[in-house]
Amino acid sequence: MIEIRKQDLNGASNLSGEGLKALYKEIRDLYLSDDRPWIIGYSGGKDSTTALQAIWYAISELPREKREKMIFVISSDTLVETPVIVDYIDNTLNLINKAAKIQGMPFQAEKVMPLMEDSFWTNLIGRGYPAPTTTFRWCTERMKIDPANRFILERVAEYGEVIMVLGVRSDESATRAQVMSLHKITGNRLKRHSTLPRAYVYTPIENFTTNDVWTYLLQWKSPWGNNNRDLVALYKNSQAGECPLVIDTTTPSCGNSRFGCWVCTVVTQDKAMESMIDNGEYWMEPLLELRDWLAATQDPEKKRDFRDYKRRNGRVMLDRSNEQKVVPGPYFLKIRQEILRMVLQAQQSVRENGPDPNATLIHPEELNEIRRIWRMEEQDWEDSVPKIYREVMGDDLTWIEDDTGSFTPQDRSILEKICEERNIPPKLVMKLLDVELSMNGMAHRFNISKKLESVLTEEWQTEEEAIERELKRRSRKASVQR
Repeated sequence: MIEIRKQDLNGASNLSGEGLKALYKEIRDLYLSDDRPWIIGYSGGKDSTTALQAIWYAISELPREKREKMIFVISSDTLVETPVIVDYIDNTLNLINKAAKIQGMPFQAEKVMPLMEDSFWTNLIGRGYPAPTTTFRWCTERMKIDPANRFILERVAEYGEVIMVLGVRSDESATRAQVMSLHKITGNRLKRHSTLPRAYVYTPIENFTTNDVWTYLLQWKSPWGNNNRDLVALYKNSQAGECPLVIDTTTPSCGNSRFGCWVCTVVTQDKAMESMIDNGEYWMEPLLELRDWLAATQDPEKKRDFRDYKRRNGRVMLDRSNEQKVVPGPYFLKIRQEILRMVLQAQQSVRENGPDPNATLIHPEELNEIRRIWRMEEQDWEDSVPKIYREVMGDDLTWIEDDTGSFTPQDRSILEKICEERNIPPKLVMKLLDVELSMNGMAHRFNISKKLESVLTEEWQTEEEAIERELKRRSRKASVQR
């Protein structure tokens, strides 16, 4: 028997008859109070499911002619969600849309996803971004905040204002309670969105405890036809929570969550995925191994084995606490090639041993974008993405053709010999040639000088020489300021 906390809602327990009536009435009154559409953030977890289910039940009590205002249900797919959860959410969104049509409910469910140039693998494998950490959590904004905000802003442009509905609770953590207290509107159940000026936030289950949530899901059936006990099974034997829809940078990492990204390295240990494997999902072992491998690349003692001494802009950054030490830049291209191979091998394994023979860990669009980045920014004249794909997958994709032409491995070999004779860094010349090739045939070439200058001003000396030059530059700057 689950114990229910006597947390009052208008004087009644959350799950007492009067408590639910009060909640449902609040939902209906707010729904009917204006024309602003609602956008419900749905992660598939227990809290967002509870919020969505409560709103569905409340709105279903209205006459059909009053159910006119749209309620959008959006789920964020970062493209690196745990495969089990992807299937669960996809199935749920389909059920929601079917049930809404049959029951005459104003719900419309869909997924929001990052642009291909912002995806996890495009940035990590393509651009060489290191695995995310608490101090460099580059993934959240690109993969979660931006896709959700694009959808919200599109609805704002269409309707003027919107109300975001989030299944967050004040007892989840002290941090969550503090965040929820911000941006409140006096005398109103709504809060202001932290970053979007014409969006407001409604949190209908903010006073629910975890016990309240589970009791509600197990005692009240899913109105769109899901079996809530399947949700219980997803949480079984795990202390991990869920990953709510992320709308700003205050949301903590979801790396311990069954409903977070399987590649998350912000946390030191992925307890949720370990728990799934311990409970029989052995086909997920390659995912955990790859995630742990990525986390290991952040070991301070090993970082330089994986990462270049130059930043992506070709410059060198010195450590503030130790000016003789360089802050490492992106992964070496050879490391990225290794990671790509590992991801494809994991994908093959998941397809062979998992429940979905068509499971996708990295999408063809991402592979094409990675290929483009490597060829233009890393001078991958060997065109290694298609080569690695063929070697691992045993087949081929439809690759985007480059109508400007490209250099070949033979060209690289000849160029390296010439550069060696003249003591010139081969990659410098290759970059200059790639800039020229990219601008070839264009009617307007006014940017080419800036692009060539940008290449020439990159750091082409050794690491030791670069450190010495940067220290001298700082010393001259300090002298001028004095």
